[in-house]
Amino acid sequence: MSYQKFIDRAISPWMQQEGPNDDIVLSSRIRLARNLTDFAFPAVAAEEEKKRAFHYISSRIQNESYHSLGTFELLRMDELEPVDKQVLVEKHLISPYLVQQSHDAAVLINESESISIMVNEEDHLRVQCLFPGFQLNEALTLANGVDDWLEEKFDYAFDEKRGYLTSCPTNVGTGLRASVMVHLPALVLTGRFNRFATAINQFGLVIRGIYGEGSEFLGNIFQISNQITLGKSEADIAGDLRAVVMQLIQQEAVARRDLMGTSRILLEDKLWRSFGTLAFGRVVDSKEAEHVFPTFV
Repeated sequence: MSYQKFIDRAISPWMQQEGPNDDIVLSSRIRLARNLTDFAFPAVAAEEEKKRAFHYISSRIQNESYHSLGTFELLRMDELEPVDKQVLVEKHLISPYLVQQSHDAAVLINESESISIMVNEEDHLRVQCLFPGFQLNEALTLANGVDDWLEEKFDYAFDEKRGYLTSCPTNVGTGLRASVMVHLPALVLTGRFNRFATAINQFGLVIRGIYGEGSEFLGNIFQISNQITLGKSEADIAGDLRAVVMQLIQQEAVARRDLMGTSRILLEDKLWRSFGTLAFGRVVDSKEAEHVFPTFV
């Protein structure tokens, strides 16, 4: 099958699976940033150097498979239409930053779209593993396995004192970004979310929009991830995030029960207004769709 399947499928296969606490935690993701020792980092590399790194990387991964998770297929950014790139961004298979890298940049995706490996993004390799629901530990285990598999093919830029070296200093160390996508309509509607957001920041975590850094907060969906990558192990980073998210799950469940008991009519009104827009609107753009989508999935 050609790369077009990744564009034509509205929902990634992994998204159609059920996961723990998936009424609140939509997805769990582990992302690893890695660079190669023999090439200048993409952020400072000349075009010829980026091209050399691109061919070196893609020739060693394209059409390869990791265990039973399917063959990795290569999608070059300079061969995709703008709308195709946007589809991949909305499915969280590539970053908005990669879209801007038109030459010698690509993504390798496995069959289920649960693993994507971005080439020549901010770093030579950006590996991400995606799971439905609250499955941070499972995502970390898979990411570590893919990382070991790649390390057999490439020499990573690594310092004994500082850890993995990356283009952005905030990723130096483990190079790991653990994140969860959470749907918190009840905490937002009851006005409790801001209080939790302040507490979350004090734990060294950050709250971003649905597409990560610089994106808007839409549809009461938030991405929560670690800020610290240096001085902690991968397991500790994921464990700290997991502990905070467990608290959010409990508080969102309580807020939902409270709303159903005290504001049922208000909730039904929001649902029916959303239904009316979706059923009878003739033009609904992506941003409006985020707002009119039913309050509770």
